[in-house]
Amino acid sequence: MLSPERPLPAGTRPAAAALLLLLLLRGARAQKGDGCGHTVLGPESGTLSSINYPETYPNSTVCVWEIRVKSGQRVQLKFGDFDIEDSNACHSNYLRVYNGIGPTRTEIGKYCGLGFPMDSLIESKSNEVTVQFMSVTHVSGRGFLASYATTEKSDLITCLDNASHFSEPEFNKYCPAGCVIPFVDVSGTIPHGYRDSSSLCMAGVHAGVVSNNLGGQISVVISKGIPYYESSLANNVSSKVGQLSASLFTFKTSGCYGTLGMESGVISDSQITASSSLEWRDQTGQANIWTPERARLKRLGPPWAAFTTDGYQWLQIDLNKEKKITGIITTGSTIAEYYYYISAYRILYSDDAQNWTVYREPGVDQDKIFQGNTEYYQEVRNNFIPPIIARFVRINPLKWHQKIAMKVELLGCQFSIVRAPKLTLPPPPPPPNSDDFSVYTDKTTSSPEIKNTTVTPIVTKDVALAAVLVPVLVMVFTTLILILVCAWHWRNRKKKAEGTYDLPYWDRAGWWKGMKQFLPAKSAEHEDAPVRYSTSEVSHLRPREIPTILQTESAEYAQPLVGGIVSALHQRSTFKPEEGKEASYADVDPYNSPVQEVYHAYAEPLPVTGPEYATPIIMDMSGHPTAPPVVSSTSTFKTTGNQALPIMGTCSKLLGRTDSSSSAHALYDTPKGMPGLGSPDELTYQVPQSASHFTGS
Repeated sequence: MLSPERPLPAGTRPAAAALLLLLLLRGARAQKGDGCGHTVLGPESGTLSSINYPETYPNSTVCVWEIRVKSGQRVQLKFGDFDIEDSNACHSNYLRVYNGIGPTRTEIGKYCGLGFPMDSLIESKSNEVTVQFMSVTHVSGRGFLASYATTEKSDLITCLDNASHFSEPEFNKYCPAGCVIPFVDVSGTIPHGYRDSSSLCMAGVHAGVVSNNLGGQISVVISKGIPYYESSLANNVSSKVGQLSASLFTFKTSGCYGTLGMESGVISDSQITASSSLEWRDQTGQANIWTPERARLKRLGPPWAAFTTDGYQWLQIDLNKEKKITGIITTGSTIAEYYYYISAYRILYSDDAQNWTVYREPGVDQDKIFQGNTEYYQEVRNNFIPPIIARFVRINPLKWHQKIAMKVELLGCQFSIVRAPKLTLPPPPPPPNSDDFSVYTDKTTSSPEIKNTTVTPIVTKDVALAAVLVPVLVMVFTTLILILVCAWHWRNRKKKAEGTYDLPYWDRAGWWKGMKQFLPAKSAEHEDAPVRYSTSEVSHLRPREIPTILQTESAEYAQPLVGGIVSALHQRSTFKPEEGKEASYADVDPYNSPVQEVYHAYAEPLPVTGPEYATPIIMDMSGHPTAPPVVSSTSTFKTTGNQALPIMGTCSKLLGRTDSSSSAHALYDTPKGMPGLGSPDELTYQVPQSASHFTGS
């Protein structure tokens, strides 16, 4: 909290004055005193803390930090933690912030205690700020940890903030420089994600999103947690194994983190060279050479190893063209029998393999030393922020264990330079003669005036009308096509709905009249096989249609005869016989004939040139019992002549005729319901007589 300044106690005045005098004698440095803790002061952001933080700071310590940013900018200071004992109203232990540096500085505030608001910011009025920490005798207090950045970074956070402090599913924050601190934990790795309890800024350094020496912007995405978080070493940050959490976070990146071909083989063996290669013979006398092409990450077998173990060895990779290189992954020998690895190295890059540049971070005058492996098998990743644009990359080992040995993979993507189009100017006209040369040399060549030649098209009324009519016409034609298709489908379905032998309702009665004219007449000699006929088609007709058919065809069809099998027909019936029916069925008979549990045989249509009456049906009576020889042979049918055949009794007796080899007469079954039948002798029908037979008689 901010407290008014009071005179120092008598016992503390000499000690404090001596400390301040000592600081002034040491000169103007970024940090001065023995009370300074973790400190990284970058050109745009940084982090500072009291000594021993987060433990209790010692007695009688002092530290002064002098912060400078670019001219014209201002500094904002944000505290992540603040715990300075308020034992003497901020006179013995305190933190003081000033505008400016040196004797002309002015005080912004003096703070101590536990009531400092963590969300508040302290802003300067210039690009220079002085922070002073003072402690004398105290009992407790962790001290403080603060971050600073320019006022342009409105979303500044501290190194202690983690994902659980924010409720948004996605957010952008600015991480200050110097967030790799030993008292903050990180669990997880990319691409799986980090546990929500991890420090956002330290995880960003581990992921290669921001630099620890520069800081930077991070874009965070919160998602559901996972049961287990792996550990890994990257960018000098060791993440720890983490257990199940409710949520995790990842970072949005540019996506330029793919492998460049060491593992996959896109980089050929000839593109990998080295200063030397380890070669020796084993106990069996076999030669072992650990050549440069063995330095492929995740490949089985030995790695590349240098023959000489000194600081002048290198492994060089040719990418064939300039590429954007964002990181590198290294391992040791990966063989337990050979516990070799490189613990520190430098990176050099070039475009021609002749002139080499050592990688350095912006604003730093020293070469960047990358942390390597800590054992022979684990993969260690280091990112280049900013990335390297080069064709050749050379790795220079600086520290190693036993021997220089490694496997490596480069990360990055293709690099394309977008060049502005060159403006080609016409050459100036040559001077007419040498005498006028001085006239042209006195003139200066001016840039031609470039006019905008892009003409905005004028939309005419015709174009607007066409834009309206075209969609309307398309819709109309589409509707017509759909109507036609639907009508065609409806017609096909109607045809399929009609039975195979079911005639259309509009032509059931007259169908045979039209078709029989096109069918050839067949003689009785060619049809000797018996044919069965069924009345199933009649049974399927509607009741209103049956009288129509009976009235229409009554003149051309004879009455049905009661019989079992028709032996020979001169012409076939108009009804299609049904197969598989048993003789013991009973269909509705539209002809009102007596109901029999036998088949009904129907006479055929009369031929055009035939006799007036239907042709008699010759019945096969071989299976019936023979009649007595005393029965006379008379016919129930009228002959072609004028002779009338006698009729016996109420019912005519029809005598069946068999083959010529049989002289016996067969008996016919009595039709059901015929009146006037008495004795069995009267149950015989008279034999039908042919036209020729009656003529002869």
